[in-house]
Amino acid sequence: MSTRPDTILAALIANRVDTMPDRDVLTIEGAGVRPDEVRTYRQLWDNGQRLAQVLIDRGLRPGEHFALLMANHAEFIEAMVAASISGTVFVPIDPRTKGDKLAYMLDNAQCRGVIAADYALGNLAAVRGTLTQLSWVIGLETDKGARPLSDFADVLSYRASRPEHVPELPILTRDPDSPMQLIFTSGTTGDPKGIVMTHLRYCSTSAVVPAMFGYAADERPYSGLSLTHANAQVITLGASLATGMRAVLSRRFTKSRLWDITRKYQCTTFTLLGGMTTAIYSEPARPDDSDNPVRFVVSAGMPAAIWADFEQRFDVRIVEFYGAAEGGLTVKHVGVGPVGSIGKPVPTLKHRIIDDDGRDCARGVPGELLFRPADGSPFKVEYFGNPDASAKKSKDGWLHMGDVVREDENGWLFFEYRKGGGIRHNGEFINPAPIEKVIAESGVIEDVYVYGVAASSGAPGEKDVVAAVVPKRAADFDPQQVFRLCRAKLEASSVISFLQVVPEIPKTASEKPLERHLVEMFGQRRDSVFTEIP
Repeated sequence: MSTRPDTILAALIANRVDTMPDRDVLTIEGAGVRPDEVRTYRQLWDNGQRLAQVLIDRGLRPGEHFALLMANHAEFIEAMVAASISGTVFVPIDPRTKGDKLAYMLDNAQCRGVIAADYALGNLAAVRGTLTQLSWVIGLETDKGARPLSDFADVLSYRASRPEHVPELPILTRDPDSPMQLIFTSGTTGDPKGIVMTHLRYCSTSAVVPAMFGYAADERPYSGLSLTHANAQVITLGASLATGMRAVLSRRFTKSRLWDITRKYQCTTFTLLGGMTTAIYSEPARPDDSDNPVRFVVSAGMPAAIWADFEQRFDVRIVEFYGAAEGGLTVKHVGVGPVGSIGKPVPTLKHRIIDDDGRDCARGVPGELLFRPADGSPFKVEYFGNPDASAKKSKDGWLHMGDVVREDENGWLFFEYRKGGGIRHNGEFINPAPIEKVIAESGVIEDVYVYGVAASSGAPGEKDVVAAVVPKRAADFDPQQVFRLCRAKLEASSVISFLQVVPEIPKTASEKPLERHLVEMFGQRRDSVFTEIP
């Protein structure tokens, strides 16, 4: 029996090679336009060894960082294994990132090298000259690259760089508490921060996910979320690597093919984040909506307004949870607790809800959610190179989530709004979910996101309500139709102030709407902003 600890990623994979080498633990589905990418534990290990040799040959030493700039490819996971074998640290970055933000992330994370998909090389080339710490770039050839690698100066071929034969490298990561990756926050409110995630935290969390969410031994989980986000990395991929579930991933989230994918691969569960649920719900109803193998959906942010309708329409149940890459976790299992709740803290955590002065709130009174280990030990968060932000996030040993919640008389928690981001309109806090539901059900909208902008009245703390929408047919879209619908189906206080028509809603890799980008567009492109005509 192996003495390697399951608390180091490479050791976990090596242990599974010993017990189930030919288990097809990973499939990146080909979307009907390319072959599926299927990997067994043995293939992940062998290819991880090959790539680890490349990293070592490029001069990367244990503890040093390299970036992964790509969508969900099998090579992404192989690079995770390679980093663990070589003792290096990977930094996943959304391949859509460009300009100053890309330069900032690579520089902030002190990346010595980048492995980039060919379709991301153009954005990287545009900033490469400003990156003094970057010494090498490896390009992954894909079917989506618009230009050959030879068009880019000093870019090595991923396939040509790897040795033909599998080397026998030792696992250089020996301390489970050493960094495995820097995973950036979404940056929806400012510059992204690189969260230091250790091998121990990644592997131990992945191992307990099945029990937390109720996965069966033969579950087949699916996700279209990006591996640059902790949700897909831990809840789908990590849990599967730890237990042998046969995970299915898409390169990118697709609402139009979601149910067809679950049918083709017989997926029994998948993950959703808040903005995705409304987008899926807004798709036209089909007679076969409920004809699917999915037992339950693991959701973070299912709007209460569509919760029951979503379950009934697709014949699924919702497991709702709340958490962040820094830590903190609540779960509401199927059949328990009230609809709309984010659940209760997992047994390993205790929580507080505090007001702006740091005092505990009475039940029913909203306040900021804090977590601490149940054993009373202090919560520790490390943002790479940012000790001030680290100290603030874990002030007094408590993890400060930055989210406002309330707790009912039975201990169930309800998310209210992101601290500093609530929509306070005419003295009331407006819930965006019912507004989004009404607009999504209109049949003329592809996607919708409701947010607030500074009130035109100038009242301190007040906001006007904006619905950003992507029309199904832009050519004959009538904005006033949406206003009439809101007026007919919503309380007067919830009728939107503005309708913002956009070609797409800008989102992070985790499908979280980038509100600050919409606010900028709102101010700069007034010709796409409409008000109600009486």
